[in-house]
Amino acid sequence: MKLSPLYLALIASASVASAAENNDNLERIEVKGSYFNDYKVDNASGAMRTSASLLETAQSVTVITDTIVNEQLATTLGEVLTNDASLTAGSQQRNREVFNLRGFELSSSTGYLRDGHQHWSHYQQPIEILQQVEVIKGPSSILYGQSGPGGLVNMVTKKPTAQTLFNASADVDQHGSTRFMVDAGGALTEAEDLRARGILVKQDVDYWREYQNGENRERDRFLGALVVDYDITDNALVRFHYDRTDDEAGLDTGAWIDDNANVIGDDKTIRDMSWAFTDITVENLGVDFQVFLSDNWQVNIGYNEQTFERQRFESAARKPSDFMEGDSYESRPYDRFDDWQFTTAFIDFIGEFETAGVQHQLLIGANSLDYYYGQLRTSSDSIFYSAGQTEPTRPDISYKSDPTKSESEYDFYGVYFQDLITFSPEWQVSLGGRFDKQNKEGADNESFVPKFGVLYHPNASATVYGSYSEGFEPQSSDTLINESDINNGMKLDAVTSEQKEIGIKWQLFDDRLMLSSALFDISKTGTLITEQLDNPVGDIETITTQAGEQRHKGFELGAQGAATDRLFVMASTMYLDAEYVQGGARPTDVPKWSASLWTRYEVTDAIAFNAGAFYEGERFADSANTITKDAYTRVDVGATYKFNVSNTDINLRLNVENLFDTDYLGGGGDNNVTVGEGTNLRLAAQFNF
Repeated sequence: MKLSPLYLALIASASVASAAENNDNLERIEVKGSYFNDYKVDNASGAMRTSASLLETAQSVTVITDTIVNEQLATTLGEVLTNDASLTAGSQQRNREVFNLRGFELSSSTGYLRDGHQHWSHYQQPIEILQQVEVIKGPSSILYGQSGPGGLVNMVTKKPTAQTLFNASADVDQHGSTRFMVDAGGALTEAEDLRARGILVKQDVDYWREYQNGENRERDRFLGALVVDYDITDNALVRFHYDRTDDEAGLDTGAWIDDNANVIGDDKTIRDMSWAFTDITVENLGVDFQVFLSDNWQVNIGYNEQTFERQRFESAARKPSDFMEGDSYESRPYDRFDDWQFTTAFIDFIGEFETAGVQHQLLIGANSLDYYYGQLRTSSDSIFYSAGQTEPTRPDISYKSDPTKSESEYDFYGVYFQDLITFSPEWQVSLGGRFDKQNKEGADNESFVPKFGVLYHPNASATVYGSYSEGFEPQSSDTLINESDINNGMKLDAVTSEQKEIGIKWQLFDDRLMLSSALFDISKTGTLITEQLDNPVGDIETITTQAGEQRHKGFELGAQGAATDRLFVMASTMYLDAEYVQGGARPTDVPKWSASLWTRYEVTDAIAFNAGAFYEGERFADSANTITKDAYTRVDVGATYKFNVSNTDINLRLNVENLFDTDYLGGGGDNNVTVGEGTNLRLAAQFNF
């Protein structure tokens, strides 16, 4: 009979206790400190779509746990992702967030996953339902299909447990913003074969920036989520999940800056009108099956329907090229309704077996995506406004008056395989490939991408690896459509990318602390370049080619876990040399150096302090590389106090963001930059019943 390590530990503990009772002279050792390493995770389900550990993954992967999210009182995905220096923020206009991973922008449609499903991420994600966030770096098309060269962000949701839980929390900041959350679940039957978990969140935000009529920007968000697990048999589980987000907020498309990257006017000024807003409703409904066919084979099946509806009433302020505070500027209001529908499905067969003394962990699978988008839009006459004037009234227009609906749709599917081959305790090889087909009117596409990696383990706690992977992104059309271009009608290939990466992963202090490093070289080719002809002929004025190439080279260093029994750390830094090969320009919002640090020190079992620092180097705000945003370091601190009252664990927390009130600019260009907030206090109370 095989005994689990936990069972053996319990037997040993009981034996020691019994011996102590019979021998008063036995030396007694008192151990203090944390036994649970809640900063470090050893597996990332999204990287390999299997249970392979990070030490068996020939790729750089960062896992941000919900412990860190809770300590930072994070309310957006952007606040979570600041913990990985390989991610930098882009524009945050219109109540959504844009990110660059290793310098490449993550697409809303292909850059994000939720539990392995491609996830439409054109909104601020409901992070309260997440167990952890996995940052998978480099092209990952082999397992997920269309995706960019920087990598993917996989959001892993919380699941039901047999143990009953009921957690409630409330937090508030100095502006009066509030968030209330309930997280409850447990077994619904005595046999514990039916389990559920539900999460409710109500958030009201008062932002620090103001409209020019003196009103504050506000946000009202509701989240409801339910997950139900049922054990059909001892070897089969079915999971149903549903979540809904209602999110309405005033619009802030960002500040305007001059050629020296100075904010024009007051940092608090919002150029949009106070009646501009966005109203979003997102629903996810799906089912997953996990069936163990034998001791060595299992099948995972997943299906998810995502419906995303949004009304956006814009004032659409436009910055004049030579704008100075007090000048008049134009707004072009419109009312718009968007309807996105994302339907995803996958089936994975995973097996572990041995052939000729060689171990295999084999994955064979297929996934698909059906995409639909529809838009209604109605515009009004232009409005001209300058500071000090009375704000113009909201135009009497509605998207419902649009008689024609603009629509587009496509679907793609792919089949893939991956094999992690273990030759010995020291040597492993990972290889795989994917065939992918897109069906879209005027943009059909087929692609095959390979992936290969070699792993060497000098000991059980270390890995040295090298890998090669490819990715692809189909064009919006299979031919160039531009009647004024000399190459009108030219056949277009998909944009492709490839990455070469070598790295080291090393676990220290009894595997409590993971150190990692990666050296990477990514190239993206096939982007369209349009140039004016020196000698136009008739109506032919331009020439377009697929010669565009983007090259990003750099390295990353990271540390995550417990440095001592009391000190926990998550730290990373990245150096990135990124450029467009033609012309040598650097992409916007991509610093050469970035770094992040978050720590917890437990003074006692009841009191702990946090400290963090987040650095971004100089970045360009425009594609011509003429406007440079300064480097900055933001320092955050926090403290928590835990106690128990009537069998209820209570956690009181105070966080101070931007402790030294540093002035800085976040992501965005000269007409949509995010201005960093000054010192901000957050208070929270968490109750575990």
